[in-house]
Amino acid sequence: MFENYFLAQIDYIKDIAKHGLENDRESLLKSLSEFVDFYKDSKKTNLALQLQSLIKDSQRKTGHLTKVGSNHYFNQQSEKEFSDLVIDKLTSDYRLNNLVIDEKVRQELIQFIKENKSVELLRKYDLPVSNKLLLHGSSGCGKTLASYVIAGELDKPMYVVNLGAIVSSKLGETSKNLSKVFKKAALEESIIFIDEFDSLGKVRDYNQDHGEMKRVVNTILQLFDYLPQSSIVIAATNQENMIDDALTRRFDVNLKFELPTKLQIKELIELTLKKGNFIVSPKTALNKIVNQCQGLSYYSIQKTLINAIKRTLFKQLEDKKVGQKIDIKIWSELIEQEKKALKKQF
Repeated sequence: MFENYFLAQIDYIKDIAKHGLENDRESLLKSLSEFVDFYKDSKKTNLALQLQSLIKDSQRKTGHLTKVGSNHYFNQQSEKEFSDLVIDKLTSDYRLNNLVIDEKVRQELIQFIKENKSVELLRKYDLPVSNKLLLHGSSGCGKTLASYVIAGELDKPMYVVNLGAIVSSKLGETSKNLSKVFKKAALEESIIFIDEFDSLGKVRDYNQDHGEMKRVVNTILQLFDYLPQSSIVIAATNQENMIDDALTRRFDVNLKFELPTKLQIKELIELTLKKGNFIVSPKTALNKIVNQCQGLSYYSIQKTLINAIKRTLFKQLEDKKVGQKIDIKIWSELIEQEKKALKKQF
């Protein structure tokens, strides 16, 4: 008797799994209803009621299941395919005062932001909006942060593109993937951020290298041409020379991010310590650190500073003498370690 009950239960589960995987709403609900009746007939009233409750709760939340071939089904599939092409969709709280950069670059960013805040005004006078921005320069010098600042200042959502998913060895697939991202951004009047933009050159590694690369470049050029004024594309790269000249020329604004000067290093340190919980003292110690940091990126400098603060704090707790002064010796050692680690990479 138990064997018959078990086999009957297996048959119901197989049917439910089959209809569920096929997204066949009608057949799935019918099988679930039969399964509930089966439990009731088997005197498993508690299980029947639990299953019935789950069905009602699911219908209340989702309204319906999706049948294969329906418009809703294809929309779901399209949304899933798109989500694989982006790392994240984010909103940003960053503002220009969070960014330490060369003053000329800052002014260009201010102008870019001003134009994109004034789309309607410029349209009134039949003037184009600069909405395609290329950021290039050394790694860790603020390119990604600049994109977050733009998103924050304009209060626009930003899609961070997943180039690993965009670039495909299948003929024509890379172009199709790019088109999907640009179409979505255009519909939502959002920002597209493509980091390591030069990686699109990796298409050359495939068998169809030259023809496929030409197709990708042409696709991007077309997507740029038809990008609505209300949307923005920001591309970042450490290797501008890897990008096709035709693409480089199509960007409205091209900004180079350099390694920080002494003045910018000091400004970055002050910005990082602005809460006042920790200080660098005396002034001669700060000057020594600034000189030692020359040649490092903003990212590396800030990383060594934050690690120095943490190690100083732990050391002070061990010595039972908690204070505000950062241990300069610890910070100096971390800077040297960072320089050595960077040398090994090149």
